[in-house]
Amino acid sequence: MGPVYVITDPMAPYPVAEQARLAARGGAGAVQIRDKTLHDDDFIALVAMLLPEMTTRGVTLIVNDRVEVALRSGAHGLHIGQGDGDPTDIRARLPQGMIFGLSIETLEQAQRVPDCIDYIGAGPVRATATKPDHAAPIGFDGLAQIAAAVPVPCYAIGGIKPGDGAALRRAGAAGMAVVSAVTRAPDPAMATSNLLREWNTA
Repeated sequence: MGPVYVITDPMAPYPVAEQARLAARGGAGAVQIRDKTLHDDDFIALVAMLLPEMTTRGVTLIVNDRVEVALRSGAHGLHIGQGDGDPTDIRARLPQGMIFGLSIETLEQAQRVPDCIDYIGAGPVRATATKPDHAAPIGFDGLAQIAAAVPVPCYAIGGIKPGDGAALRRAGAAGMAVVSAVTRAPDPAMATSNLLREWNTA
């Protein structure tokens, strides 16, 4: 999926669809559509609209939380949190080849990641305003412990900022999952491109 994974924010200045397009143009390897306010039908329409461009650019388009939206929209992947259901049961409903991600907040959870998971999002690394009810920050040391405990790629999430690339790579992360660093930047495409360049030169 590449080292830069952008998650949309419905409260950011750009519309969600434009955030996704700009991130893709900037070189994001994956874009997760996260908008808890959308009705399922509107969410499906949004994903279906974005899929052709994302597919053409080689960007993995992932749906946050909503299994039915992922199934009905033809999205490339689904990402769930700890409270979104049993991963094994959900995996059984997904088509073969659909990417399946899981949020991990603690080392204990990392040690119990089921075989059906393709990647994890580990964090929050730092406190973040985009998710006020987040778990306790794990820091870079906690990230390193989690990355070492899982057999799948680990994407660091939560308060990730420009300049973190080298530290994240040292901790064993496969990439960075960002929200505000891209969606609230004056130029989201340029912000994405800069993060990708930073990662590749770290």
